[in-house]
Amino acid sequence: MKASMVAITGVGETEYVRASQNSLMHMLAEASRKAITDSGLKISDIDGVIGNRNNHSTDDLCFNLGITQQVFTAVTDVAGGTATTGAALQLAQLAIDAGLAKYILIPYGISCSAPGGPYMFHGREPLKGDLEMPVGYYGQPSYFAAMTNRYRYEYGLTDEELASVALTHRAWATLNPDAQKNQPMDYDEYLKSPMISTPLRAADCCLMTDGAGAYIVTSTERARDLPHATVTVAGLGIGTNPWPQSMVLTQNPNLLNLPGRKSAADAYKMADMSPDDLDLAQIYDCFSISAILQSEMLGLCEKGQGAKFYHAGHGMPGGKMPINTSGGHMSGGYVPGINLLIEAVRQLRGDRGTAQVPDAKVCAVAGLGGNSHSTTILTRS
Repeated sequence: MKASMVAITGVGETEYVRASQNSLMHMLAEASRKAITDSGLKISDIDGVIGNRNNHSTDDLCFNLGITQQVFTAVTDVAGGTATTGAALQLAQLAIDAGLAKYILIPYGISCSAPGGPYMFHGREPLKGDLEMPVGYYGQPSYFAAMTNRYRYEYGLTDEELASVALTHRAWATLNPDAQKNQPMDYDEYLKSPMISTPLRAADCCLMTDGAGAYIVTSTERARDLPHATVTVAGLGIGTNPWPQSMVLTQNPNLLNLPGRKSAADAYKMADMSPDDLDLAQIYDCFSISAILQSEMLGLCEKGQGAKFYHAGHGMPGGKMPINTSGGHMSGGYVPGINLLIEAVRQLRGDRGTAQVPDAKVCAVAGLGGNSHSTTILTRS
């Protein structure tokens, strides 16, 4: 893949709430229509759709939107942030380069209030049902608590350092009127947050959200004729490890070995950049520890220094490397990965009002998918 050949021209989101009266299809269609309108396009201009295995089929969505000509369709088959911020963009660029489509819609939604919520993702895995659930080792908070304890053993981690991740993302959320949780939070209030799986409190966990997001991808050349500043995909890398989803978060011999270093290295190489070129970052924060680890993998700090990086205030408003400027998944809303990418686009356009990072030109988006990871470098041109 070549750098800066495609651009993100429109973005759209639904309201992010704990429980919505709307169906997943309704939310996907709403976010899609907003993204198309934001692009300055019409529904009839959309000739490609890239869906996800955990959402409705693309033909069902196209019927609901009134898209009658599906020239190109595809489905991402990886999980979480890798799908929405990496793999979908990769497919879109390949399709546009090949002349299969001009304007590609990429939607993603989640209904955490549905029976089982996000726990059902791992609940469908037989290995967990046979070996882990009977002894009580089940649920994402427990998996990431094990990572956190291992990190504490390897590198040291104080309660204040761990809390600094949640406090950083909440500080940004207070500047975002659309954040699901935008009430101010200090360390004392953090300590009042219920312990979920030691040492992770509720404030260390992503939100339970019903909502959807969508964005439009086209060629950089076409994007220049559309209303907004051109936000290009300058670099994109995807890394994987050999462990399937049923094992990667629990049976991996090294729980801290997420494939983010490879994805970051590939993205920086494609963009001909380094971490020093970044103005801000959006990092998949399903839990505090995942943000800590990925900050290190992006090269924002040295290995074992991620928690100290946050505790020093570097990711805060006014810090040297603003992180998750909409509140991220822990305070803004949990629509895996896609709301982070949408925030990156808005920051690079200069559309974020009081939460705007001054003169933001380069943003990294880190998307975790468990046994996969994507790093995407977006630039304003």
